[in-house]
Amino acid sequence: MTNILLFDDPAIRGSLLPFTFTRPVADIRVGILKISEKWKMLTGAQISFLTQEYLQKKFPRTEEKALAVNGAWLPDAYSLRIVSSLRTDEVLYFGKTILAGYIGETEKNLSTLADKKAVQLEQEPVLLQKTWQIFQFNGAEIRKDYTLLTKGRTSQPVHDPHTVVYGSDQIFIEEGAKIKAAVLNAESGPIYIGKNTEIQEGSLIRGPFALCEGSTVNMGAKLRGDTTVGPFSKIGGEVSNSVIFGYSNKGHEGFLGNSVIGEWCNLGADTNTSNLKNNYAPVKLWDYTKGGFSNTGLQFCGLMMGDHSKCGINTMFNTGTVVGVGANIFGDGYPRNFIPSFSWGGAAGFSTFTMPKFEETAIAVYGRRGVEWTPVEKEILDKVFELTKSYRIWDKTS
Repeated sequence: MTNILLFDDPAIRGSLLPFTFTRPVADIRVGILKISEKWKMLTGAQISFLTQEYLQKKFPRTEEKALAVNGAWLPDAYSLRIVSSLRTDEVLYFGKTILAGYIGETEKNLSTLADKKAVQLEQEPVLLQKTWQIFQFNGAEIRKDYTLLTKGRTSQPVHDPHTVVYGSDQIFIEEGAKIKAAVLNAESGPIYIGKNTEIQEGSLIRGPFALCEGSTVNMGAKLRGDTTVGPFSKIGGEVSNSVIFGYSNKGHEGFLGNSVIGEWCNLGADTNTSNLKNNYAPVKLWDYTKGGFSNTGLQFCGLMMGDHSKCGINTMFNTGTVVGVGANIFGDGYPRNFIPSFSWGGAAGFSTFTMPKFEETAIAVYGRRGVEWTPVEKEILDKVFELTKSYRIWDKTS
């Protein structure tokens, strides 16, 4: 198998908004790795994407024949065995959901798969179908990815005499990591410390936990299990069962629990998220496919924040808040539970964060990380601005 084409399942993609406004489903990070990175490591194949047209420049597809695989499928050894044995005249299903099948290089969609012999997967696959499953599945995915990344390799040692370690056989430290006067407890699950990371003095970390390349844990942080901090991010305060995709900061005090934060986000000092309702009722979340709120069935659910969104100091997010892409939130009180993309304001009301102002901020943020703001990025965000216009209802009444 030389080419895998990870496709966005139309029945799933909408339920993963706002994160899939700016990426294919398979570019979502859950565990240590993105879904696409898991498939690459397991198969050794070349990975490409079949996604929304406005995303294809950034996430190109192969121009060769490929095995098309559902981008929401979180792979494991069983998945690998099944797709490796799939014949070119077969298509793999679970129920009515297409999981995999071979398509030609000129095919623009998966329509030809309907003509192939249907094969049913016997064991239920792990499919990422809802935003909250990103943090729900995260602990199990950290364990799987930890095994995948560390098999046959030797961890760097902990040199610092003031760092306390529990369950050292479940801690893996990559080259260039710096750890000072921290407590690492891997008795409940593995801890992965990525390349060129830093864990500062007084940090308390429980596994399963992943700190990806170039990221920093600030002094005194309290990081509970089932948490991932993506690459080139900063984390501080108290965090529990949350996923930060990458290039984002929550560097100060404040609680973040049962939450997912996209890329290029910033949470101001003392930002707090509620992850449990006072009456212990199930949490409802904004559902883009429904155009309203849906019951998650979860008792614990915090904040879903799309890429490029930011909030000011002392921001308070209510239980089950969804923030779109490119929002800027500030002010007293609790803002609404659904904040559309490119919103500017807070509990007192919103206006539109216009594209020229947004781009000015984005260029500055990218520059701080030594990353170029490209025309491709601009095209994607321009498109998202247009796609989300209907949610900014104040523009219709002004």
